[in-house]
Amino acid sequence: MATGLMAGAAEAKPSAQTWFIDSCGMPSQSGGGHNKVKVRAWTRPQNRKTVVLLDGLRATNNKSGWEDRTTVGPDLAAKGVNVVQPVGGYMSFYTDWNTPDNFSNQGYRYRWNCVITKSLVRAMDGHGLRGPSGHYAIMGLSMSGSSALMIAANNRRNFDSAGSLSGLPALSVPGMHTAIRAAMLFPALDGGTPAMNADAMWGPPWNVRWYENDPLAQVGRFHGLKLFLSTGSGIPGYTATPQALLNNPMLLIQGAPLELLASSQTHLFDLATTVAGIPHKTYYPVTGLHDWEYWRDAVWNAYHQGFFRA
Repeated sequence: MATGLMAGAAEAKPSAQTWFIDSCGMPSQSGGGHNKVKVRAWTRPQNRKTVVLLDGLRATNNKSGWEDRTTVGPDLAAKGVNVVQPVGGYMSFYTDWNTPDNFSNQGYRYRWNCVITKSLVRAMDGHGLRGPSGHYAIMGLSMSGSSALMIAANNRRNFDSAGSLSGLPALSVPGMHTAIRAAMLFPALDGGTPAMNADAMWGPPWNVRWYENDPLAQVGRFHGLKLFLSTGSGIPGYTATPQALLNNPMLLIQGAPLELLASSQTHLFDLATTVAGIPHKTYYPVTGLHDWEYWRDAVWNAYHQGFFRA
């Protein structure tokens, strides 16, 4: 199935590029001058599709987790799919926040939806990456799974495909605001990184923005989009060997419950799209924790299922 993307195309190595794009008013945290967001891209002239890969909750300002923990960027570009990775967005859910975060004394308001749907799209267009379909694909993991889905649903002129890997696409169900609040506090306890306030993002649980950003509540908006959903089971698999769990017990302590939550959320959204008559592709391995090796494999499963076809 995968060979159809680049049949007859000349073999050429992907080109790695670094861009700096307008930050929609956020201060620069990764170089490139005032009010700039860093972007990493892997492209080939003959590639026919481009995917934006969004990072997870603990995104850093120097390198996307996709580049730090996988080789999906150059590998996927070598198979016919340009890859674009915005850098940064720690705990942002890649959305425009209501207010600056008061827990971390942020001093500015996150504007990541603006960055992706305006600045990044303009940059990709400027580099000629729109391709024959006239649209881009977008994929997110963990915190950015729901973000990828909603960005595509709300920007149909630019995106025709969206994927969620171990995402949380039912954000407004009872208890999810509390779960997200806890997830945004926990890094301050175990990693020395700042906690952030979920209320600064979309307001208290009853604020309409929680529903506006919830794929389950907005399920009717996904008609006509190419969707891909993936989640593990929370059961340790081939990457979680006894030695790996001994070396990094948090892989199980955090990875299992997080993936169980993602699994319940993803299957709920899967059911909702099925009931609504919205076609979608899925990948549900029997094992899988909340970790990069599984997300890498999910991208390749999407590739082999034709998700990235123009």
